[in-house]
Amino acid sequence: MIQIRNVDKYYNSHIGRQYVFQDLNFDIPIGSNIALLGKNGAGKSTLFRMLAKSEYPNAGQIITDQKISWPVALASGIHPAMTGRENTRFIGKVNGVEDLDDYENKVKRFSELDKKFDLPVATYSSGMRPRLAFACSVAIDFDVYLIDEVTSVGDASFKRKARKALFRKSQTSSVIMVSHQMSELQLFCDSAILLDAGKLVFYSDLDEAIERYDEL
Repeated sequence: MIQIRNVDKYYNSHIGRQYVFQDLNFDIPIGSNIALLGKNGAGKSTLFRMLAKSEYPNAGQIITDQKISWPVALASGIHPAMTGRENTRFIGKVNGVEDLDDYENKVKRFSELDKKFDLPVATYSSGMRPRLAFACSVAIDFDVYLIDEVTSVGDASFKRKARKALFRKSQTSSVIMVSHQMSELQLFCDSAILLDAGKLVFYSDLDEAIERYDEL
């Protein structure tokens, strides 16, 4: 279970605080593969960042004993001045990977970066960075994978490879997924959380949730 308790999240602006969530209380079940649905600006990305602990509530807390990934397919945790190899080993250390050499080899092989694995990430193309971030994530056994727009990862061949890897992970771990492609959500997910007006509602049936989403 991921418990959201009395969470306020806002951003300051010249017209005052802009609340995304206010006094939010919610339990996200573990053991389901959950689609995160909501219109643009509903707070999906903000919730993802708080679950990944890359951003924190202004008040309240998120409580869990689950090992949660950073948003898969986003390269926000990759340092541009470091090489792919250096980023990989750093990420492995931070996430408690015991065999860093094995982890490094898995990431290099999956990312298909070849010799560019030893170049600074700043020299990578826009498609190469998320490939590295994706490979770093799926090479670690998380309890919960946060998946953000997997269709943005690399070329068509790599996207197919990424989908297969994530599908395997979804069989043994929980998934919380954001995508504008309903077909992707239906492939990976069996349930959903609908975000609307700062509130979360859990649906055990994905199709019912999509119907409610379409009505917004």
